[in-house]
Amino acid sequence: MKAIIINEFGGPEVLETVDLAEESPSVNEVKIKLYAAGLNPNESYTIAGTYGPVKPDLPYVPGFDGAGVIEEVGPEVDALEVGDRVFFYGYLADKNTGTYAEKVIASADRVFPLPKKLSLIEGAALGIPAFTAYRVLFHRAKIKAEDTILIHGASGAVGNFALQMAKAVGAKVIGTSSSEAGREEILKAGADHALNHLSEDNQEELMDITDGKGPDVILEMLANKNLEFDSKIINKFGRIVVVGNRGSLEFNPSNLMKNEANITSVNVGYMTAEDFDAAMLGILDLIEKDKLQPLVGEKFTLDQATEAHRHLIDEPGNGRTVFVMSEE
Repeated sequence: MKAIIINEFGGPEVLETVDLAEESPSVNEVKIKLYAAGLNPNESYTIAGTYGPVKPDLPYVPGFDGAGVIEEVGPEVDALEVGDRVFFYGYLADKNTGTYAEKVIASADRVFPLPKKLSLIEGAALGIPAFTAYRVLFHRAKIKAEDTILIHGASGAVGNFALQMAKAVGAKVIGTSSSEAGREEILKAGADHALNHLSEDNQEELMDITDGKGPDVILEMLANKNLEFDSKIINKFGRIVVVGNRGSLEFNPSNLMKNEANITSVNVGYMTAEDFDAAMLGILDLIEKDKLQPLVGEKFTLDQATEAHRHLIDEPGNGRTVFVMSEE
């Protein structure tokens, strides 16, 4: 089968497309023929060798998320059958041979039937971004219908899911994007307002939208750049949730004391089994109720490994970047 591997840690240039022998599933595992795989920023950090939770032995096939059709099931797998359309959430799974490949061997407890409403490519866009968005809103921010939520980068994979989930519970949503196309996607997904990325230049517009109070919840995708600004605009008793960060910053905590706001963070790796089950049921329920639709961004083939990861790092754009192995 065709797959992408790394033989050494580094930038996107270390990704190689090769032919690998197929494996067979063990007792509680399944083999999936993948139609698509979703790319995640943390996979870039894994490839670079700088991601703490995952430091793989080399050679290594990256990839945590994907969707496809089950080809083979282990002898103790009861809930899944050959031919099922499924999606795979492989982050910290007991078994994951890597979704940057035509096939993956996966722990059966991280493989789920894909709703008929979604294509397999859309299914590959779920995984880490969908679970992260759910975790941020309902477990960390504890969002309520009366909240106003600001989502930095709301046209991105996590941001777009969070936008839709927040609207599903009745919250007022303000999304940001640096591009006109991104802001169009934000409004298309149901946001109440779409703004250029926030700075001192357009702070007044945000305050006008929130009646001078600021947002109750802020989802921060680039904390090293925006966190101090967030602390200045958050409403009294507000919650700032750090979703992404790429460096350090100098920060004045007195801003938080003025409004008694909280800063917290999210890591889906710390979800308990109960949290995970609740998130899964919540995500599937929102899909069935037409409240959640994955946004697929740029598509690449397995032969475009380096280009795909350069795009992911430098031009993430709108929606989920995916590898497409086969059309449904």
